[in-house]
Amino acid sequence: MQNELNWEPELKKLRAIIALPEFKIATKWGAEVFTFNGKNVVSYGGFKNHFALWFYNGVFLKDTYQVLVTASEGKTKSLRQWRFTSMDEIQEDKIFAYLHEAIEIERNGLKIPAERKIDLLNEGILKTALASDQLFYNCFNKLTPGKRREYQDYIDSAKQEQTKQSRLEKIKPMVMQGIGLNDKYKK
Repeated sequence: MQNELNWEPELKKLRAIIALPEFKIATKWGAEVFTFNGKNVVSYGGFKNHFALWFYNGVFLKDTYQVLVTASEGKTKSLRQWRFTSMDEIQEDKIFAYLHEAIEIERNGLKIPAERKIDLLNEGILKTALASDQLFYNCFNKLTPGKRREYQDYIDSAKQEQTKQSRLEKIKPMVMQGIGLNDKYKK
């Protein structure tokens, strides 16, 4: 995080507090993540206007002190942040209480079940093309649900029918070869 240097003393203090013996430390997404039984529990970092702790399964915390916020309203399902703007706001006893509760949440296996998107094709050009070409249909259905969704989203995101049609023509050979739309970008 580019702004961690602005909060260096505060982040050192947070790290010292959250480095409980129950945790193992891993580096994920360029940050230290404290794990318990292989599950991400808590991390920390600095931002432009604040520094924060975030609890990966924070949605299950009681939030006794009403300090947790959702990072991205409507997008974030279980992660909750505890934001700070000064060293004075760091209260070890309260943080310890949240950390121990977060460990219990992992011990108990609480988690939000992953939403399973139903892989239904919207009405439209792709559905029509699949219905009219059995080979194309068979090749499309051999793709993983994620790859099928990428193709559907790619076509559906076009506003004009002409663009949708040209996108369909572009993807058809890729589908026939079993290639995902974004495979060339994946390692």
